[in-house]
Amino acid sequence: MAKYPPPEELIKINYTTPVKSWMDTKTPFRPGNFSYPAKPDILKYLGMPNPRVWSPMDEDWKLPPDWKRIVMEKFREKLKKYRSFKIFMDVCVRCGACADKCHFFIGGGDPKNMPVLRAELLRSIYRGEFSTAAKVLGKLAGARKLEEDVVKEWFMYFYQCTECRRCSLFCPYGIDTAEITMMARELLHEVGCNINWILEPAANCNRTGNHLGIQPHAYKDMMDFLCDDIEEVTGKRIRPNVNKKGCEILFITPSGDIFADPGIYTFMGYIILFDYLGLDYTWSTYASEGGNFGLFTSDKMMKKLNAKMYAEAKRLGVKWILGGECGHMWRVINQYMLTMNGPADFMETPVSPITGTKFDAAAGTKMLHICEFTADLIKNGKLKLDPSRNDNFVTTFHDSCNTARGMGLLEEPRYILKNVCRQFYEMPENTIREQTFCCGGGAGLNNEEFTETRLRGGLPRGNAVKYVRDRHGVNNLACICAIDRATLPPLCDYWAPGVGVSGVHELVGNALILDGEKKRTTDLRQNPLPGMEDEEE
Repeated sequence: MAKYPPPEELIKINYTTPVKSWMDTKTPFRPGNFSYPAKPDILKYLGMPNPRVWSPMDEDWKLPPDWKRIVMEKFREKLKKYRSFKIFMDVCVRCGACADKCHFFIGGGDPKNMPVLRAELLRSIYRGEFSTAAKVLGKLAGARKLEEDVVKEWFMYFYQCTECRRCSLFCPYGIDTAEITMMARELLHEVGCNINWILEPAANCNRTGNHLGIQPHAYKDMMDFLCDDIEEVTGKRIRPNVNKKGCEILFITPSGDIFADPGIYTFMGYIILFDYLGLDYTWSTYASEGGNFGLFTSDKMMKKLNAKMYAEAKRLGVKWILGGECGHMWRVINQYMLTMNGPADFMETPVSPITGTKFDAAAGTKMLHICEFTADLIKNGKLKLDPSRNDNFVTTFHDSCNTARGMGLLEEPRYILKNVCRQFYEMPENTIREQTFCCGGGAGLNNEEFTETRLRGGLPRGNAVKYVRDRHGVNNLACICAIDRATLPPLCDYWAPGVGVSGVHELVGNALILDGEKKRTTDLRQNPLPGMEDEEE
């Protein structure tokens, strides 16, 4: 890990009321608190406005000459198109119920990261430009004019929001701060103020079908490498179907699961499970990404990138789609997909070919979460499991924001974990389930240059992990999100050293007893199983 202030320095947080009004406080850009702007060639490829070389630390951001008109026209368009957006601009009474719910405010103390005040950055312009009374009363009515410093402030703080929606859970009016952030980012796009860590993956996905830009042959090669590792551990050679037409099921997961540690072990768990079941399924090297960075870009980009899943399902002639462990993938599927890309009337409501269970909740999208599928298998006694193989792990579970608050997937992962692990402990009640804290890197903020701010934002989650580590000896944080599997390892190394990160289905793969397997002496990471240390030596 690069050099950052030690934890004992980062927890010296100043929560005192600032001397100046927030409207009179300039935005302090410095290395570590912002993400790098999108590269000009990426903007050109995506057909987005104002491609140029610039830095947030520059005085001149090289905005278009008529940038005010551009922003206000788009603002007006969004208010007209989205009734919810206008309601969110009007209804807030600034009660403060959300103020201390944001992980970035808790970990950093900046008042502008209070969700209520972050929204005021946009709402104050709404009042100043669209309310006659507020135009007259100005600051007395919480209104201000759109100036270049306002754009800089928007860039800073709307790219310090992970759209986790924890604040919305506590709002008495149900204001969805994530949607306010989405609208603000779209306004920033209009003048070319965006970040590369979001738009380059979006461009890659548009071109190759996945965020990492992996070509089909490279995707297949990596699958073969991981099957080699599975054979090394289990003695069984697995040959999964790829781009095969006529299968019952298409399986789609984040590309991070096949090219990033520790996601690759979750990927291996999927393959082992499906081979164990004899599942009639296929992978696709074209719909090779479940995640959707369009969610962090615009509704049009989200719709376009998501369309590949249904298009590939139709091309391959499958009956339904099974989806892997991912956060924002499932928020898009659960909340937007049917409206954006449906109806999926060429497929069928998912039915488990193993248990016969019909998943009526997936009748609209025709897509089923892997944890729902696996929990049903365990409930119906279809898996032979040896949870002692995971005895090296003392596990807790991180509820990913999007699967917890975006689709209510709370019990199924826990049910699986309690059946494949013998040592499982929950973190404190106000840090899990619907109230879960974010990893600090969602909504496209899991980049290296932003790490110091991510670590500050990761304090609430890190503190909860440290609590169960110290109290119960927890050494493994399981999760069902590819971004979590990327951001939580450095967070745990910093705030709770000694705690590793895994996917749920990595632990399933460890515990599964396969027909014809060799004597298992290692887990999927090729670390010795409990009691097998001498044999490995």
